Amino acid sequence: MKRLLPGLMMACALWAQAPDTVLINGKILTTDANFTVQQALAVRDGKIAALGTTANIRAMAGPSTRVIDLGGRTVIPGLIDSHMHGIRAALSFSSEVNWIGARSLPEALRRITDAARAKPAGSWLIVAGGWTADQFAEKRPPTQAELTAAAPNNPVYVQLGYSWAILTPAGYTKIGIANEASLPAGARFERGADGRNTGAIAGSQPAIVALFDKLPKPTAEEQLDGTRSFLRELNRLGLTGFVDPGGNNLFPADYQAIQKMWRDGQLTVRIAYALNGQTAGKEFDELQNLTQLLPMGFGDEMLRFNGIGERITFAMNNNDQPTAEQKEKFLQIARWAAGRGMALTMHWPNNSSVKELLDIFETVNKDIPMTGLRWSIAHLEDASEATLQRMKALGVGWTVQNGTYFGARPNTLMPALNTARKVGVNVGAGTDAHRVMSYNPFTSIQWLLDGKTVAGAGIGRMNEAPNREDALRLYTIGSAWFSKDEAKRGTLEVGKLADLAVLSGDYMTIPIAEVGNLQSLLTMVGGKVVYSAAPF
Repeated sequence: MKRLLPGLMMACALWAQAPDTVLINGKILTTDANFTVQQALAVRDGKIAALGTTANIRAMAGPSTRVIDLGGRTVIPGLIDSHMHGIRAALSFSSEVNWIGARSLPEALRRITDAARAKPAGSWLIVAGGWTADQFAEKRPPTQAELTAAAPNNPVYVQLGYSWAILTPAGYTKIGIANEASLPAGARFERGADGRNTGAIAGSQPAIVALFDKLPKPTAEEQLDGTRSFLRELNRLGLTGFVDPGGNNLFPADYQAIQKMWRDGQLTVRIAYALNGQTAGKEFDELQNLTQLLPMGFGDEMLRFNGIGERITFAMNNNDQPTAEQKEKFLQIARWAAGRGMALTMHWPNNSSVKELLDIFETVNKDIPMTGLRWSIAHLEDASEATLQRMKALGVGWTVQNGTYFGARPNTLMPALNTARKVGVNVGAGTDAHRVMSYNPFTSIQWLLDGKTVAGAGIGRMNEAPNREDALRLYTIGSAWFSKDEAKRGTLEVGKLADLAVLSGDYMTIPIAEVGNLQSLLTMVGGKVVYSAAPF
């Protein structure tokens, strides 16, 4: 017995160090520097403890180790959207009707009907965005009559991007719009060829935002339910993180649901969020007030303050010809943010005028070096090599969204992604979901690979399209850079967080046209299963 005791003690010591979980018999795409492919991995204490062959990893298992046989399936690092308005989208997710992925108007209208059956008569049915007419076989939006027929006992509101919305007659009555004079400033009734109102409203982005604000707000309980449901939906699609850039209509009270879930330990997606002022002309005062007790990086690995954006001032937003006064006010905020070590992300869609923004950044950089601050520009789809060189010199990153997926304009080009890689600019992929774009990361990855719109139209300069390895990196380690997390997640390497997704198909070999149909069968965040489907 005494001779056996040392051996038994050694075995107990080994079992104490045994992994919590091992995944075996798989195709694990690590996205490390060499894009190494492994068969198996081990997880201990929420991190990756080892990678290797199935035999080697299986041998590490102890009596309490959970063994998951992947059956040859492909595993990727958890996807990270570098630019998603996820906190806002989550608030109303369970109280909205989702048209993402609907292939025809009958299918979309059935979703309206199904929602009407599940809700009390008179409840609002709201489609808040994330769709386009081109995704439907009919290549047109619904008519007011079709929406009324789909839900005769409910008011219905359907929004397309930030330029168009349609309501049923009951919807108009509910929000008190009787004539064009009662519409928000900048909005007008859409009229058909016969001169009669179609039931739709067209207008500027501020007008459509103001129109949406007339709708009832979700209750606190609905916001919590929506947040849980939305995060689970993201997990279903292999997402384990997103960077929220702030933006329109996101007030301090709107963070209560996500913060409650954080306090209760219920978050299943890692979130890094930015703040911005909501009152034109008072942005600086509001930012100073909001961030008094929020140093950069405040929070933990699940929820963390990530600076300011994406509209630093109203006056500079979508303004290709800002005045000296407007630039000076922006500079004041930018210099303040840099002095406090804050990240900053800015919405800027046109390369022809991005000089105005980069001039301000360079002015800040003269006094406060920016290279470690992780500042970034979003939506700059036509960035030139000269612009990318200036961004590289400043350490400014580029978040790229699949903005043309819902319809390419004439002469639309693939963003200069391969040029950015050669120049050395940090690039992260994302969607800008959910008002304007679908939140599905695989839709975005497919677009990165083939450049095709939802209707199948192509775009130019496909020599800039990344290959499959680099597209996956853009959505993992690339996006992790924007929250200073590239040393903790974004690849499947020993010591990194065990954030991963087991896919429904082999990302590396299926036809590119099928990449958008991928989803996760098993998603882990920190080694914890947050989503599973058959056979897991």
